[in-house]
Amino acid sequence: MADFLSAEWLATLNDTLSKAGPVPLDSATSDFRVVFEFTDAPSSSAHALTFTINAKGAFAESGDHLAANTVVRLSYKDAEALTSGTLDSASALREGRLKVRGDVHALVSMLGWLHGAK
Repeated sequence: MADFLSAEWLATLNDTLSKAGPVPLDSATSDFRVVFEFTDAPSSSAHALTFTINAKGAFAESGDHLAANTVVRLSYKDAEALTSGTLDSASALREGRLKVRGDVHALVSMLGWLHGAK
């Protein structure tokens, strides 16, 4: 398995996203962006990951985006645990391990879709 946030990991993620089912947005919705900020990322790694979702599909890229609809701040360790499945987003949110700014309601449907895209 590729290291979290490596180019190989990101390519695998985008391949998975390209094969996922319909995105939970209607065709009238413009791009929806969620930025995940990693508060303690190693200097050799990206400090953020942006998911862009629209009616055509979804993709992820390293870095943040100024036009984010939602920003989720979490530790690098928790981000790794979420992606590996050893931590679920509901528990992390309930325990205060995720700090969310912006459109929380849209984030919830997107997280459900992302979970199903695995």
